[in-house]
Amino acid sequence: MIIEETYEVIHAKYGQRLNAVTIEKLVAGVYLTAVKLSTGCSGLASNDLNSQDSCTHNRNRGFGDFTPGHFKGQKVADLFEIPEPTCFIKTLQLAVMNALSAELLAESKFRIIENLDPMELIDFSEKKQVCLVGAFLSYIKKIAASNSVLNIIELNENAVPDEYRRYFVPSHLSEKAISQSDVVIITGSSLANNTLDKLLDVVPEKAKVILVGPTSGLIPDVLFARGVNIVGATRITDSDKMLELVAEGAAGFHLFKSCATKICIVNES
Repeated sequence: MIIEETYEVIHAKYGQRLNAVTIEKLVAGVYLTAVKLSTGCSGLASNDLNSQDSCTHNRNRGFGDFTPGHFKGQKVADLFEIPEPTCFIKTLQLAVMNALSAELLAESKFRIIENLDPMELIDFSEKKQVCLVGAFLSYIKKIAASNSVLNIIELNENAVPDEYRRYFVPSHLSEKAISQSDVVIITGSSLANNTLDKLLDVVPEKAKVILVGPTSGLIPDVLFARGVNIVGATRITDSDKMLELVAEGAAGFHLFKSCATKICIVNES
């Protein structure tokens, strides 16, 4: 699994230093979960809004070290030792992994392009078969306005605006749509809902693969090994402002006005 393998990479790169890293602040907003670590780095993850997994369904999970009122000061290494983590804990793990990855990326030799959306690296002047996994509205608008053929794969059909519903692909046809694509753009929410591994398994070798969104800022070693060409991530420039906005119900695009910038991590292998 990509998430587990990526955590192993992070753990190996940090070594014993990881045991000293703790959670300084956690904010669980409507659309995003955000965390700031004792290192000063912060990270985000998209909430799985379709999940029915909640600690309220099992009172035995409602109290413990990693529950409201207890997160601050907890070691992040212990977060990944929780047996049978809830959906929320999995989302928090992703946010923490993104925060840990932020420091590693700053020290890495990966090619990182600042202030650029990955869509700008794709030439849409020629007709392409484009599969968009996730109802990312700004991308839907741009691709629909181009000469390309658009297919939208989304777990919640109602998330696709009515005027673009004709591009929606039913779940039983999603693998076929991906397998015929020249470009596959996958939102980072696929990490939150554990679908990314299966999606990448059916991507054709010829296709250019882009992973994008606030959840996508993981150190990309494993993603690149699995065929991802570009990671469109979010670099936090003001952690405290970011936490404030997430607490007020911000989605990812709200952050770019004041506390974050877009980056592209490019696979050059």
